Amino acid sequence: MPQNRQIVLDNRPQGEASVSNFRLVTSDTPELAEGQVLVRHHYLSLDPYMRGRMNESKSYAQPQPLGEVMIGGTVGEVVESRHPKFKAGDAVVGMGGWQEYSVVDATIPGNVRRVDTTHVPLSYYLGAVGMPGVTAWYGLVKIINPKAGETVVVSAASGAVGSAFGALAKARGCRVVGIAGGPDKCAYVVNELGFDACVDYREHKDYISLSKALKAACPNGIDGHFENVGGMVLDAVMLRTNAFARIAVCGMIAGYDGAPLPMSNPALILVNRMRVEGFIVSEHMEVWPEALTELGGLVAQGQLRPRETVAEGIDSAPEAFLGLLKGKNFGKQLVKLI
Repeated sequence: MPQNRQIVLDNRPQGEASVSNFRLVTSDTPELAEGQVLVRHHYLSLDPYMRGRMNESKSYAQPQPLGEVMIGGTVGEVVESRHPKFKAGDAVVGMGGWQEYSVVDATIPGNVRRVDTTHVPLSYYLGAVGMPGVTAWYGLVKIINPKAGETVVVSAASGAVGSAFGALAKARGCRVVGIAGGPDKCAYVVNELGFDACVDYREHKDYISLSKALKAACPNGIDGHFENVGGMVLDAVMLRTNAFARIAVCGMIAGYDGAPLPMSNPALILVNRMRVEGFIVSEHMEVWPEALTELGGLVAQGQLRPRETVAEGIDSAPEAFLGLLKGKNFGKQLVKLI
């Protein structure tokens, strides 16, 4: 059995996360038991939710245990199997974590899933046709539920979730406006992803200024919003919402370092009779087949071709992850492991 290089959480961040919170270790891969498969990971997914798991504070999921392999989605290839439904060479997706190999109990539904790479690149199963894509689908379809002609907005628009959200919303006949950081990302959101407009939040020092820019981009107001950031961005969006607007709250990356994120005008929730709903996509596994089918179709038809930022090697994961939290990535952040 091969040696396995792994990244474990060595200690918890005090404020901003740093490379020193992680440790690279090497371990022996155990022999397979009945029902298990050995997967060689090709790509590791890096996602903002991982930062929240590094804290010990109460959240919707248990904290990442110290000394254990960091949680994370992976795609790769089965190299050995003791399960009748999997064979060597199968392309699979799972939650293998920050490591080069994983031993997976394939008898547990959902632990590992075969994927078809005929029309969808393997890495896309960690982004557009994976958890981020389904996240976008659930927030749009089940919470915002837009009608054709309505205006919807998404923060972190150039990322994995934002790009999928844009394609899904355009397919439903919406006016789609993104919020992103920097002129290059905004140009990508409009010119490559097909959004109707994109606002650069870095050009604005406060939510009032950002809200004025949103007014120009959303002349008919905002009917639905998908929130990944919080803070100033959410305050700006709320000033532009129409009556009965729907806000799907997916992430609050502006507060992942532990700082509170007060809202400037919470009374607008009442004034505009808004629906504001947070969600965790792993709690809605029943929608995944429908969502993945639509997302796979958009990719196969060329309507969803998001960019990827790829770091090389398991030892690059901590730096790449910290860059993701600062918005240094362009599109989906991955680590190539083979």
